[in-house]
Amino acid sequence: MDLSGDDMNYQDINAETIDRWIEEGWEWGKPISHEQYVEATKGVWDVLLTPTKPVPHEWFGEIKGKKILGLASGGAQQMPIFAALGADCTVLDYSEKQIKSEIEFAEREGYQIRAIRADMTKPLPFDNEEFDLIFHPVSNCYVKDVKSIWKECWRVLKPGGILVSGVDHYINYIVDADEKEIINRLPYDPTENEEYRRQLEQDDAGMQFSHSLEEQINGQLEAGFTLLNLYEDTNGFGRLHELNIPTFLAMRSRKKD
Repeated sequence: MDLSGDDMNYQDINAETIDRWIEEGWEWGKPISHEQYVEATKGVWDVLLTPTKPVPHEWFGEIKGKKILGLASGGAQQMPIFAALGADCTVLDYSEKQIKSEIEFAEREGYQIRAIRADMTKPLPFDNEEFDLIFHPVSNCYVKDVKSIWKECWRVLKPGGILVSGVDHYINYIVDADEKEIINRLPYDPTENEEYRRQLEQDDAGMQFSHSLEEQINGQLEAGFTLLNLYEDTNGFGRLHELNIPTFLAMRSRKKD
């Protein structure tokens, strides 16, 4: 069986999977409420890069007037907050429903947003040095190659621009469904391993990939970023969470001036 990513078109599989999850009430596909948007206009807000820990506000600095790209950040959870705080917002996502949610929320609340359905594994459809800040919540677990994404983030950020990103720790991919035994070897790549693809299909989990910390952290450094801050987070549920074992990492990085 040929499991190459091109033949499988795994990004389309993921887009269709996420659209279905949203119809089923997926947590990360539910827009914030009107009340939360109004509170944000008053300066009361929080956003998530990873499952449970809000991003420190100081990671963003002054948001008003900044050009912010929400990379794989559709669903009207974070971008409405930044819009309420006075940012010029663009969101890119490969899920049609996530993009639709952003557009509908902006229309209801009366602000402008540029919402683009595109594949972040391809060159981003933006000019060089277009954005002041990129907000990239956990999503590159659905992508085979992350280093190309970090390079594109560097390209579209202005000198001195900030990238805040949430990434996986890869631990979720080595344990069984009950998170009690180590059953898989790394890397976890369903385009190369039929058993891993069967596991994902059984769990209706789309096409997911483990990434080493070399790919996640050193990939940003190789792209030209300086790592400024980081923190760890758990799944928010399950045995690993109960044991306080971190499975996600949030990072704040700066493009060198």
